[in-house]
Amino acid sequence: MPARPAPTRRRRPGRWLLLAACACLPAWAAPVSITIYADDHYPPYSYVDNGQLTGIYTLIMQKALERLPEYQVQLAPVPWKRGVLMLEKGEAFALYPPYFRPDERRYMKYSEPMLTEQLVVFCNADVIARRGLKNWPADYYGLRVGMNAGFLAGGKQFDEAVKAGRLRADAAHGSRANLLKLMLGRIDCYVNDRLSIQWEVARIKKEGLMVPGSLPVSETVELSAEQGHLGYTALEPAQYPFRDDFFLKFNAVIRDMKRSGEIKDMVSNFLLK
Repeated sequence: MPARPAPTRRRRPGRWLLLAACACLPAWAAPVSITIYADDHYPPYSYVDNGQLTGIYTLIMQKALERLPEYQVQLAPVPWKRGVLMLEKGEAFALYPPYFRPDERRYMKYSEPMLTEQLVVFCNADVIARRGLKNWPADYYGLRVGMNAGFLAGGKQFDEAVKAGRLRADAAHGSRANLLKLMLGRIDCYVNDRLSIQWEVARIKKEGLMVPGSLPVSETVELSAEQGHLGYTALEPAQYPFRDDFFLKFNAVIRDMKRSGEIKDMVSNFLLK
C-alpha cells in the first residue's frame, strides 16, 4: 500500500488578507496633527475679529474638516505675504485662500476650488438713474470711481481711461470708507468684490451709519471672477507624507458641499449675521 503524502498546510485566506491589509495601512493611520494657515486680513472671507479667526472660507474649512476625523487640524491666522512665503519655503503645509496662479507660484498646488469671488462695480441710485451702465469702462467715462487704496483691479482699459482723463479713480482705505462716500454721492461708483460690498453694506445699515439722504447703491456690471482654494506646498514631500491622502479626501468633501448647496447656504447665512 503506497504511503499517503503528507497533508499540505492550507493557508487561512481571512487571516492572510487581514495581515496584508495591515501591512498596507499608512503610518499616519492614527489622527494626524496639522496646522493650516489662513489670511488674517481678508474680510469677509478670512480675518481675525476680537482675537478669533473667522470669515466665509474659515467656516467652510471648519465644516469640511469635521468630516475628516483622521486629521486634527488647527487653523492659524497669518499675514498673507508671510503665509505665501512659508509655503514657498516648505515651512507650512497649506494656506487659504489663494487664487489659481500656477505659473507665478510653481511651489504651490491647489485644492478643489471652494468659492467663486466676483469683481463688480456698484453705483449709487443717482448715477444709475442718469446713465445706462452696461459697458465697462466706456459707459462710465466722466464718473468718479472709488477703489481701495493699493487695489488695482479695473483692468487695462480702465487704467488707460484714467491716464487719458476720461474718468477719475478715487482711492480710499477699505470698503467702508468707499461705500459711505458712494452713499453720500462723493463718488459715483465703486469697484470691489461682490460679497465684500454686500457684507459691508449690511454692517453699515446694522450699525446705523447711514445718514439721512444716503443714496441706495446697486450692482451695475461684473468685471471678472476668481476662485479661492486651499493652497499647499509642493515642496518637502517627506515632511508631509499624508499630503496626498488629505487632499484626496478634502477635495471630495468640498465637491460634496458644493453639490448639496451647503456652501451657498453658508455664504447666505454669513451675510445675514
